[in-house]
Amino acid sequence: MVVIALILIALGALAIVVAFAFTDPGTGGTYLGVDVNILSAFLIGVAAGAAILWGLWILKWGTKRSLAHRRERKELSELNAKLERVEAERRGEDGTVTDRDRI
Repeated sequence: MVVIALILIALGALAIVVAFAFTDPGTGGTYLGVDVNILSAFLIGVAAGAAILWGLWILKWGTKRSLAHRRERKELSELNAKLERVEAERRGEDGTVTDRDRI
């Protein structure tokens, strides 16, 4: 997810940089060798902005999901350790079965 988000952000930023660097303001000019009018330049800018926002949203969503997964894994390992301690106490220190286990 992070890779996809970073690619979207980079493509959007690259489109904006190319638009500012290689087009004439007010006329549209050429964009990567293609003649564009003002409307086309505007739509390219909208698409670039949408790609950046979408990339940021995916990055945020992926981070939240990763943190939740990590938190759940930590809780499960703590519960597993607690269960192992209880089972060890139940068996006794030497591993023999006590009368409580038979009931």
